[in-house]
Amino acid sequence: MNTNVGRYGFWVDAYIGEPIAYDELVTDLSQVDIVYLGERHTLKRHHDIQQKIITELILKDKHIILGLEQFEAFQQPIIEKYNRSEITLDQLTEQTDWPSRWSNYLDYCDIVKAVHDAGGEVVGLNARQEIVRKVARKGMDSLTNEERNELPVEIDTSNESYRQHMNNTMMVMAHVKNNPDMLDRMFTAQVCRDEMMAESLYKAIKSSEKQNSIAVVLCGSGHLIHGSGIPSRLKRRLPNLKDRIVVLSGSGDVELSKSMQAMSRDVKTSHQQLKCFETPVADYLHVVNLDGQLDKY
Repeated sequence: MNTNVGRYGFWVDAYIGEPIAYDELVTDLSQVDIVYLGERHTLKRHHDIQQKIITELILKDKHIILGLEQFEAFQQPIIEKYNRSEITLDQLTEQTDWPSRWSNYLDYCDIVKAVHDAGGEVVGLNARQEIVRKVARKGMDSLTNEERNELPVEIDTSNESYRQHMNNTMMVMAHVKNNPDMLDRMFTAQVCRDEMMAESLYKAIKSSEKQNSIAVVLCGSGHLIHGSGIPSRLKRRLPNLKDRIVVLSGSGDVELSKSMQAMSRDVKTSHQQLKCFETPVADYLHVVNLDGQLDKY
């Protein structure tokens, strides 16, 4: 069985703890209701893998509902014009102000076009960024009625394992050190995104009338790990949903800009800290050897 083990990237079934052949992976993904593809936003390798998996699912005659963190839910009326081929991708980009609202939007254009050309549909998932930033800076109580009504009714911040992990992750930002109030607001802002994306997915899945549909979500891995972000909240809405979580490793490829380096500090997440979770980080992992580059997958 070819698992692409060696200096190339390879796939791991996190529940079994063994490498899995790519064809077996795709076959399993094609048999569920929703596939989450967790990414590091600016890694081209991740977007290449996402597009390859989506193409494989299209070839299996799946109708793709492409959920994107990289679009915001309030933009869906414009996105629907694109889904109906009333506007072009360039017009969609312009009318949603995508370049300003998501800096590396070009990394997703080929994927969006491939889904559209195959007759699939695109769904904007995210909460409005201005609202999320306001929650992170001033808290939920600072929102106007109009802003609060744009978010789902339930914003569930009760998952303490998720909170502990996100707090440790957010400590990479130097200005939040020893500031529990800020950490609490930032975690609530993260949950606002999770709940909004789950709500948007719920609406898209319930309203789709296409046969043989599968939802595929592109989002940062932090919204997926251990099923605590979007997946658990979508399952609260659709308990019988069958899903798979796929996380693509950074494998040392992430590079911070000088401005980001200036705002950051080193944070180590220990193995013991992750023991608070009862499930693996994902169903499947894509891993690259630290001393090699990905040549194929």
